[in-house]
Amino acid sequence: MKLSRLCRSFTLSIGLMMTTFSFSSATAETVDVWFGTSTSKNGPSKGIYHGAFDTETGKLSHIELVAEIGSPGFLAKHPSGAMLYAAASDNGTPSIVAYRIQGGGGKATLVKDSSAAIDDGGAAHVSVSRDGRCAFSAQYGTGSTACFGLDSTGSLTRRTDLQKHPAGSGVIAGRQETAHAHWTGTSPDDRFVFVPDLGLDKVVIYKLDSAAGKLQPHGYGICPPGSGPRHMKFHPNGKKAYVLNELALSVTVFDYDASQGSMTPIQTIETLPESVKAKEVFNSSSEIRIHPSGKFVYAANRGNDSITAYSVDDTTGELTLIEVEPIHGAWPRNFNIDPSGRWVLAAGQNTNSVTIFKIDQETGELQFTRDAVFVPQSICVLF
Repeated sequence: MKLSRLCRSFTLSIGLMMTTFSFSSATAETVDVWFGTSTSKNGPSKGIYHGAFDTETGKLSHIELVAEIGSPGFLAKHPSGAMLYAAASDNGTPSIVAYRIQGGGGKATLVKDSSAAIDDGGAAHVSVSRDGRCAFSAQYGTGSTACFGLDSTGSLTRRTDLQKHPAGSGVIAGRQETAHAHWTGTSPDDRFVFVPDLGLDKVVIYKLDSAAGKLQPHGYGICPPGSGPRHMKFHPNGKKAYVLNELALSVTVFDYDASQGSMTPIQTIETLPESVKAKEVFNSSSEIRIHPSGKFVYAANRGNDSITAYSVDDTTGELTLIEVEPIHGAWPRNFNIDPSGRWVLAAGQNTNSVTIFKIDQETGELQFTRDAVFVPQSICVLF
């Protein structure tokens, strides 16, 4: 009798253990992460790299070269998840290059699909419309925005439009005499395209005809003089936009009117205080991200080599400083938040490193996990 009870107890314990194991396995997920890089002469990087990221443990592994190409600085994915696009040099020609993604679950690879020449210098950024019909690029050196057609499979067809930006604001000598388009992205409803321009101190707004692949000048979002807008993200509610200003190291918060496609500035907040910037040889802001919950905003600072964290006011959308966290690497040109919203991967371009931080879901604070993974000259992190 005692033996029988013992067997039943042992069986129950094993069952509970198996149930717990199954639940843990079900909640864990390994996702693909792609790294765009700078392929400088005699440098360690050869193109686009891929890794596997465990959203349960926060571990990044299996870093490998998946596409050899010149300076694939920024990457974007098709809404279908089937294609990856790079702003790169394709056999010496500045182009947008499309790759077909094969596999997944942390084991994906790339196969080159198509390429389209920009014919207006090299691109600093690439993005894709939410309907998957167009790709866009921002040319920093020539100050222009280009639009490219995509077919039903996501393959590039041709450049369908090129819009030249007007002269720069001239506020910061040597940086703002001419236009410097730096980022592209569409509104949540895909009706408008937004291009922060460092030279203009403006976000250039275009009305989008995605069927024709055409951009019509529509207006501007005005940033502070000399601020140098670089990158921009919409809040998940679609009512606020956050623009990172590279030269001033600040974030400008905008009210966004979706019906009009217009932006109204309501706050500008620094990423670093002047007392801190004064101690550095050089500082500039690089990337901005919004937590999937909409509760927090993060901005990276090169020179100081840190990420500034803010909380978002539920009512106004305005920002309040939480902390400034060192990235434990050098020159964070880019970073990203994983799909689970629990981790930040920060790319240290000059240290060939990607460092990993855990996000406190209540406070938004970042905690360094002590993990630093070798990724050569990474300047873009894309999940």
